[in-house]
Amino acid sequence: QVQLVESGGGLVQPGGSLRLSCAASGTIFNIYAMGWYRQAPEKQRELVADITSGGRITYADSVKGRFTISRDNAKNTVYLQMNSLKPEDTAVYYCKLYGSTRYGIQEYWGQGTQVTVSS
Repeated sequence: QVQLVESGGGLVQPGGSLRLSCAASGTIFNIYAMGWYRQAPEKQRELVADITSGGRITYADSVKGRFTISRDNAKNTVYLQMNSLKPEDTAVYYCKLYGSTRYGIQEYWGQGTQVTVSS
């Protein structure tokens, strides 16, 4: 089984920074992409940023220039550096992995970490 463990969420003031981490464990043959999604109360889950095994990066327009996604392939870990945080960034942030295991190609999700931006 694949497990994704997220960390780094918390409460921060507007304009502050946080760094999220997501470490994948388990028998994973290939990781095609890892990324971050978020879900605010009463809103749909949305893509924040993702990065493919080839290094192609996609950001949501709302976070471009403020958030940076990076990946440590040796550790099967993805990071999200969040700067200049705004109250509208408040949400539960979920890590997603898209890869192959003995069960085939699937998506796996972390349990989520709360990010709250408030003064």
